[in-house]
Amino acid sequence: MPTTIASIRERAKVILEGICRVCSVCDGRRCPSGVPGMGGIGTGAAFRNNIAALAAWQVNMRVLHDRKDQDLSLRLFGKRLAFPIVGAAVAGARVNFQGRVSEEELARAFVLGAVEAGSLAFTGDGPLPELMDAGLKAIKAVGGRGIPVIKPREDMEIMALIRRAEDAGAVAVGIDVDAAGLVNMTRAGQLVEPKTVEQIAKIAGATSLPLILKGIMTVADAEAAVEGGAAAIVVSNHGGRALDHTPGTAAVLPEIAAAVGDKIIVLADGGVRSGVDVLKMLALGARAVLVGRPLAVAAIGGGAVGVRLQLEALADDLAVAMRLTGCGDLNDVSKGLLRPIHN
Repeated sequence: MPTTIASIRERAKVILEGICRVCSVCDGRRCPSGVPGMGGIGTGAAFRNNIAALAAWQVNMRVLHDRKDQDLSLRLFGKRLAFPIVGAAVAGARVNFQGRVSEEELARAFVLGAVEAGSLAFTGDGPLPELMDAGLKAIKAVGGRGIPVIKPREDMEIMALIRRAEDAGAVAVGIDVDAAGLVNMTRAGQLVEPKTVEQIAKIAGATSLPLILKGIMTVADAEAAVEGGAAAIVVSNHGGRALDHTPGTAAVLPEIAAAVGDKIIVLADGGVRSGVDVLKMLALGARAVLVGRPLAVAAIGGGAVGVRLQLEALADDLAVAMRLTGCGDLNDVSKGLLRPIHN
């Protein structure tokens, strides 16, 4: 098995031929496949918008300061993390990756690799039971240090899966509400639906696990999540894979964080490719950042080792970015670090 990021990416490129080119710049412009696959839905605009929204911010460099040591650690859902970077839910190996890696291998790589790096990972759900089964098995194997994300199914189905998450010892549980129209679910004849505040409140009140709603892109939905008793939200457009032409997450994150950041944990994903991107998301209001496609490539090319190495590389890059912007710890990170690009 390859043991460097470069060799891991080369191996992934071979395995993913025809699915993902493993581009040096992963921005959605040359994706050979959409959904299912690794690309964005429709025109791919939502995927590209994630990249563009992050690129719209520059970083103010500061090197005359006394912040010589960088502490990236934080507590999230009762767990100490070495850094504010976690694995996003990437699943559907049989459909999205044409079975070139098994669902169990994919889930194990994400969850174990994240734990070995000092972080945690989300796992996914989908039309095949093996997706949730693989994620819960991987989470249970590491003592519960993971977060299963459930599709916005009928409420009774969601509750049944939450009970399984509780049994696996998961630290939290999520619902990716942005999957309410997801193509692979509807094609499989499985009901997914938007949820009301009342439905969210009922689900949140029926479990002791923190409930995370992933796929929040407006202040109105963020406020509804707070009203429904969710513990956290993920500002996300599902990696540009749910609705074409949505804005990039970094474009809407500041207004969402300003509206609800003191009432609920705000996480974010979408287009993060470097530690500098992580710093931008944190400065725009996220408590921590989810990373998907880069870790998927690392998992397929190098298993759990690949995921660990990729997370550690992102964390190292973040530490350098913090040092060069005068940040000693995450409390020092603020929007004042950023300068918008005016076209």
